[in-house]
Amino acid sequence: QVQLVESGGGLVQAGGSLRLSCEASGSSFSIHTIGWYRQAPGKQRELVGAILSGGRTNYTDSVKGRFTISRAIGENTVYLQMNSLRPEDTGVYYCNLGVIKFTAPARYLDVWGQGTLVTVSS
Repeated sequence: QVQLVESGGGLVQAGGSLRLSCEASGSSFSIHTIGWYRQAPGKQRELVGAILSGGRTNYTDSVKGRFTISRAIGENTVYLQMNSLRPEDTGVYYCNLGVIKFTAPARYLDVWGQGTLVTVSS
């Protein structure tokens, strides 16, 4: 199996920045797609942004120009850099990876992190 551990959440003032990390662990796998989601209190989980197969990126309109998804080269850690944070960015942020597991036959796994809370004060 592949497990994800998220970190980096916390309390920040509006206009500040945070960087969330998501470290994947396990054996014999590769990361195929990367997604970050968030769930605000009383609302449904929504996609924040993603890196799709082929390297295409996609961000929800409200975070474009402020948030950036990246991956450490040669490592199984992905990041969500969040700048110019707003109170409406408050929520629990989840990492979601599409992983190819090198078993026989190979398997595609959809793996979620445990979530990390981001609180932006006004």
